[in-house]
Amino acid sequence: MNDNEPIITVLGPTATGKTGVAVRIAAELGGEIVSADSRQVFRRMDIGSGKDLSEYQYHGEPIPYHLIGVEEPGKEYNVYRYQQEAFKAIRDIQERGKRVVLCGGSGLYLDAVLQGYRFKFQEESQILSDPVPSAIIGLRGDRERIRERITRRLQARLQEGMIEEVQALLDEGIPAERLIRFGLEYKYVTLYLTGELHYGDMVSLLNTAIHQFSKRQMTWFRRMERLGFYIRWVDADLPEEEKFQKIYQYLQEDGIEID
Repeated sequence: MNDNEPIITVLGPTATGKTGVAVRIAAELGGEIVSADSRQVFRRMDIGSGKDLSEYQYHGEPIPYHLIGVEEPGKEYNVYRYQQEAFKAIRDIQERGKRVVLCGGSGLYLDAVLQGYRFKFQEESQILSDPVPSAIIGLRGDRERIRERITRRLQARLQEGMIEEVQALLDEGIPAERLIRFGLEYKYVTLYLTGELHYGDMVSLLNTAIHQFSKRQMTWFRRMERLGFYIRWVDADLPEEEKFQKIYQYLQEDGIEID
């Protein structure tokens, strides 16, 4: 890695395998992952937010990650705080001679880093002077296949204890209104647990909401392209080695040294 290399960003809608791709890139190129997910920053919100912490290893070796599980779910966490902590993590990783792999699907969080948002109340010393240069890999796939994966993943999370996870958050005193504001899994499971939805309706409405969320994510990424970001799109359904051959080709074209 040289000092002038851009960071690497892996983005895409839900259920396209972003984490697995980011983990392999980080493992093979000597990097660490900075998460860009607005719900994974909270502790004990694991199944519903899709943390999948077991994925952060490659061939048995753990891959370091940042900004996952850094705040209590009862407390507020906003895009400004995320930006500052992401900048700090990026500087720390780069100062240790490692590559930065920014990974996530929260468009506002990605923008805050890649565009270097400056908030009105910020002082010059609080921010980086420029946007963070990045080679951007986007994962997308056939709409129907993504829909199938979303549905399968939802069923798996329900079986893994997602309802029990939300119940535990309610039991520790997190207000139902707070969990509902997190949206998606936390919203609909909370509505079920508080008696406002039957189980079947909860599953059906949640499944539909996740599909709609996936579409909104793609709308945001297309907006990023209109703003000038060059996203190298890769088919998430390609065979693994073919997919990574294409990814590494794109990264080299964008100035990333591949050993």
